[in-house]
Amino acid sequence: MRVRETARGWTAVWLVVLALVQVTALLVVWRFALHTEVGQWLDTVALTGNRIGQERIDGPVDRILNAMSVVSLVVATAVIGFIALIRGRKALAVTATLLIVGANVSTQVLKHFLTRPDFGVDPERAAAGNSLPSGHTAVAASVAVALILVLPPKVRVLGAFLGAGYAAAAGVATLSAGWHRPSDAVAAFLLVGAWAAVAGLVLLFFQREQAAFSAEDAHRVAAAVLGIGGALALVASALALSWLVDLPEVPADELSRRPLFVGYAGSAAGIVGTIAVVTALVLAVVHRLVPRYKG
Repeated sequence: MRVRETARGWTAVWLVVLALVQVTALLVVWRFALHTEVGQWLDTVALTGNRIGQERIDGPVDRILNAMSVVSLVVATAVIGFIALIRGRKALAVTATLLIVGANVSTQVLKHFLTRPDFGVDPERAAAGNSLPSGHTAVAASVAVALILVLPPKVRVLGAFLGAGYAAAAGVATLSAGWHRPSDAVAAFLLVGAWAAVAGLVLLFFQREQAAFSAEDAHRVAAAVLGIGGALALVASALALSWLVDLPEVPADELSRRPLFVGYAGSAAGIVGTIAVVTALVLAVVHRLVPRYKG
């Protein structure tokens, strides 16, 4: 019993650390992307670069984004709650629902209160003001993470990869359609990741003493694949954006095709890398939050 309490304690500490790290990363992204001239310029370059090959991807992008609505979010939340309930996990159903609601409500609240100073970098969109975090991206990511929590262990890895892929596609789609800057999608993923850590603490608090874990449910290989793949994508993004920073800071619409493509592709890699790492972190710890035998 003492060993189990120690394990729960370390899991709780890990979740607190994850929440703090992701909130800190969110604050860094917000401060850099919105309140520095170079951050706004990089976002604008990426957003301007979305016109490269846009006519080829307009159809898939529109389908992805149009599928996200309040109705679809309610339906997805109901399905996720139903999966938890048929597994006999009432606390899990409530927690997964609160995760989705909390992530999406806080996204809209932050978007309303955060300001975006006008440095004259993007006069075309200056009137639109702040768009961070991305609401569409938060919808996709929160549903994906909640799905990982409620799925049975045997299909959890499949759900993690499909969910991460869908959330990544949604984040890149908002950039490709010109709806959001890349920092908006990254911030949304970090916000959902922080909420996932909070949801994990709630599940840990209500976990029964007799709950039993299985080493087979740890999914270490899948989590490592997602984590390492995400880290490599983030490194590629950092290299691409650092290359752009070394260029003369001219208006984005005056740049040639190459830097625009580098800005767009590098930002897309950052979006994909962020959700891959967030998903890996959730997958690595979920077996301790939702044990095979609840007791």
